[in-house]
Amino acid sequence: MSSRRDYYEVLGVSRNASADELKRAYRRLARQYHPDVNKDDGAEEQFKEVNEAYEVLSDQEKRARYDRFGHAGVQGAGSAGPSGFEGFGFGIDDIFESFFGGTRPGASTRNRPQRGADLRYDLRISFEEAVFGCEEEIEASRHETCPTCSGSGAKPGTTPVRCPECNGTGEVRHVQRSLFGSFVNVTTCPRCHGSGEEITSPCPECHGQKRVPKTRTLSVKIPPGVDDGTRIRLTGEGELGTLGGPPGDLYVFISVEPHEYFVRRDNDIILELSLNVAQAALGDLIAVPTLDGEEELPIPPGTQTGEVFRLKAHGVPYLRRPGRGDELVVVTVAVPRHLDARQRELFEELGETLGKEIIAQHERGFLDRVKEALGL
Repeated sequence: MSSRRDYYEVLGVSRNASADELKRAYRRLARQYHPDVNKDDGAEEQFKEVNEAYEVLSDQEKRARYDRFGHAGVQGAGSAGPSGFEGFGFGIDDIFESFFGGTRPGASTRNRPQRGADLRYDLRISFEEAVFGCEEEIEASRHETCPTCSGSGAKPGTTPVRCPECNGTGEVRHVQRSLFGSFVNVTTCPRCHGSGEEITSPCPECHGQKRVPKTRTLSVKIPPGVDDGTRIRLTGEGELGTLGGPPGDLYVFISVEPHEYFVRRDNDIILELSLNVAQAALGDLIAVPTLDGEEELPIPPGTQTGEVFRLKAHGVPYLRRPGRGDELVVVTVAVPRHLDARQRELFEELGETLGKEIIAQHERGFLDRVKEALGL
């Protein structure tokens, strides 16, 4: 090994290179010349040379002696400590990431118990059901243990056999040799997929899959106050786990049908109510629909389009606290488009008493009043 070459030249950095620059240069060259990656003649020698240069220059004390006395100041440098990686500035996992592009070989990757997958069910309910809550029955499918083979996957009367490739361990081991020694890379057996067994006579019902699809009837309690997009979790009703793992969950996503005349805004509901001219001018006592049945609402004389009346606690229940929102009744005054002779005569008489003077109004408009009532 040409150990007399200038260490800075070996790493391709300047003499005032920072620690990060040294580290980047070392990682690049170590990956380039590692014997497991580079099979060219001389690659192993170059790899050793790169290691020696970095082992010295990455240590501040050794680097200072090298800068002052050259190779004579660091005689004996280049030998690694007990782990084989002392003084490299980063751990063994970094080395393996650089050389092999992944996690450190030797760590077992055999399948362990896995939680089952979560499932989704979309449920559409009426406006009233969303407001007051209900209980719905749904039919949901998932895979369950095959009743014919009791989950063995084998035809009744037969049993799975030990996997010949992994000898029943569920793992296969590959030995990788490098400058640092031998490493054992453990991976899941590709033949049995980690189960350690092989099915030679598959079950006729599940075809060796150990599970069959099954549709179940489940009861779902819908709490009062749900809205579009509300998600209800049924714990443990998802797919079964593997290798003894717990089942997943079933999530029921709620969508709510629109109402014939109510519009929901958070926990309030909005009702648009049309009054005729006489009701608006003279006032009236009218019955308006609510979620709890009809409710009498007094209309004061002189009511204008855009007036908003609030019926307390006639809205949607709160999901996480007691109480309900309100019902907001938004009034519009309907001007008749067609009049019979008598109606025209009465309006003409009314018009004469009101006069024809036009007075500019500075009151808040219709949208302003609605926004105020809605808290916008």
